[in-house]
Amino acid sequence: MTAPASFVVPEGYTLHKENTSAILLPASNDAFLNPVQEFNRDLSVACIRTWGETMNAEKERKWRQSLERRAKKAEGQHKAKKAKNVADASSSVTEQPAESAAPAEGPSEHAAAPSQTQPEFRPQPFVILEALSATGLRSIRYANEIPLVKHVIANDLSPAAVEAMRRNIELNDLHEKTEASAEGSEKPSIRPAKVRVNEGDACALMYNHRMERNRVDVVDLDPYGTAAPFIDAAVQCVNDGGLLCVTCTDMSVLATTNYPEKCFSNYGGAPVKAEYCHEAALRLVLHTLATSAARYGRYIYPLLSLSIDFYVRLFVRVHTSPIDVKRVFSKTAVYYVCSGCQFYYEQPLGRVVENTTEKNGKVNVNVHFKVQTGPGVSERCPECNSAMHVAGPMWSGALHDKDFVSGVLSHVESNEDKYGTAARMKGMLTVAKEELDTPFYFTPSKVSSHFHCVCPSLDETASAILHAGHKISRSHACAGSLKTTASYADIHDIFRSWVKTHPVRMDKVPENSPTRVLLSKEAKIEANFKRHPESITPSSKVKLVRYQQNPTPNWGPGAKPSGKRKRDEDE
Repeated sequence: MTAPASFVVPEGYTLHKENTSAILLPASNDAFLNPVQEFNRDLSVACIRTWGETMNAEKERKWRQSLERRAKKAEGQHKAKKAKNVADASSSVTEQPAESAAPAEGPSEHAAAPSQTQPEFRPQPFVILEALSATGLRSIRYANEIPLVKHVIANDLSPAAVEAMRRNIELNDLHEKTEASAEGSEKPSIRPAKVRVNEGDACALMYNHRMERNRVDVVDLDPYGTAAPFIDAAVQCVNDGGLLCVTCTDMSVLATTNYPEKCFSNYGGAPVKAEYCHEAALRLVLHTLATSAARYGRYIYPLLSLSIDFYVRLFVRVHTSPIDVKRVFSKTAVYYVCSGCQFYYEQPLGRVVENTTEKNGKVNVNVHFKVQTGPGVSERCPECNSAMHVAGPMWSGALHDKDFVSGVLSHVESNEDKYGTAARMKGMLTVAKEELDTPFYFTPSKVSSHFHCVCPSLDETASAILHAGHKISRSHACAGSLKTTASYADIHDIFRSWVKTHPVRMDKVPENSPTRVLLSKEAKIEANFKRHPESITPSSKVKLVRYQQNPTPNWGPGAKPSGKRKRDEDE
């Protein structure tokens, strides 16, 4: 519910409208808001709605299975009781005279039972906790736009931000309200607040909700900078099967090697210096979420992990399962990355060994976890002989759940008028849906720069990879990028074939350049650059806004709020 048409904006404030909500922004910038983050908020609304539908579908399925079990149990008890009655009747017939055994007139035993009303499943409303709310716009949008929200807990440590939240919640008519009494009732009714404000430390609030009876269904962390200080509390206060939404904006730590010690202290791993650094940033954050949850017998299941503009945004489900916690060991890897040609080698930390045995017609699967052997690469790159650097440990599993992404995409396509950034949401979700689960992407232009050769087109590169028997997809994280099941050695072989028809001017290549090492090797295959039927992915066939264009002058993350804040700033 947005502000009424007759609403007069107070002096010293500006009215900011976004979708169905409106908030008052003070000129003093005491509570921070980044208008460019509308895409983040739109995407969050769509993902939480889709998760809510999925969660209720799972609950309905379990509910119906429970009904079937109870019906079968009742039917079995009815048959047993009927058989006992027949046996008792037969026994009494043999003991009584024939004339007394005649059946009495009355309703037949087989008369149809009165029809019972079939029970209906009622979708379960859920509670959202936004730990770092600032102006409260995100919480207000959740309350206005997600039908199954029971209530939203909006928290901030700054008194100025809390004051702004209360003002904006009242503006959107989401506060606690005394309503006129119904006819015949003496007492007026009190409508509970749809958005409940809390002033306090975000971690303390989440720790207060870590007991199973107090847990919330969705936790949203959207800080200014890193979410690392809040993750331990967040993974504990989410319900089993609940949703954890995390934003990190410290890309200078996650996606560069400028501050490796800071990356290790925040995320438990070393960053990557390569063109695929933004995907590595996602995997570092997922590693932090996975290991933090594992300490409490919980594991994460990534639904959607996106690198967007100057930040990463992740949506993961949190479950409790000891056996799946053990599998996190095999979904974690260290990567050796070449400082020259960006070749990488994946070194998993653990491996899963499954032994299947059959006894008495029953199949038993014994699962063992073992330390992985390695490393399988030396300190010099096998492709260009440059130095290899260590990155990670980081998450090596899938970034997205394809079914979930399809559900979000379908929701957005059927509700385009409800999202101001629907065009870009469709574009990014379409690319994420097609994205391969293999780690890291590359761009033909970057590989061409390593060979000092003319760059083949994206279509020619994709076709050559497909003709060689590998799979390809685009990556949401970088325009003009490709993900493939081919190794870097295979990609280099394709470019060596390309160089045969597009010669390199060796007089322009320095004597000690890694390019000379790359070119000195013979190609193991003869690449075919003719267009392959599958080189154009479905997302390429229609015009989609996959990557953000600068929406405003001097566009970027924005400055921190001017008020005194303690690690609870929100974008």
